[in-house]
Amino acid sequence: MVNTLYTIAAMIGLAALLLAFVRMIIGPGAANRVVALDVMTIVSISLIVFLSAHFGRGIYLDIALVYSLISFVGVVAMARYLERGL
Repeated sequence: MVNTLYTIAAMIGLAALLLAFVRMIIGPGAANRVVALDVMTIVSISLIVFLSAHFGRGIYLDIALVYSLISFVGVVAMARYLERGL
């Protein structure tokens, strides 16, 4: 039962990642692409945390934390660039 729930959660996460990737490709503007990229990083961070719980490995949480910090800095830099304030 638990493995079935893990599989369903992984499928939903991958579907969300795919939909955000499609939005990033066909986004009408740069701001929409930045938001889609941010959504992709958030979904991938949640998938890393999910894998950490599934495999029982705590080191994956450290990877997710570092990835989230790098993602935050990157999104802030892109937002500043789009506002021409960099």
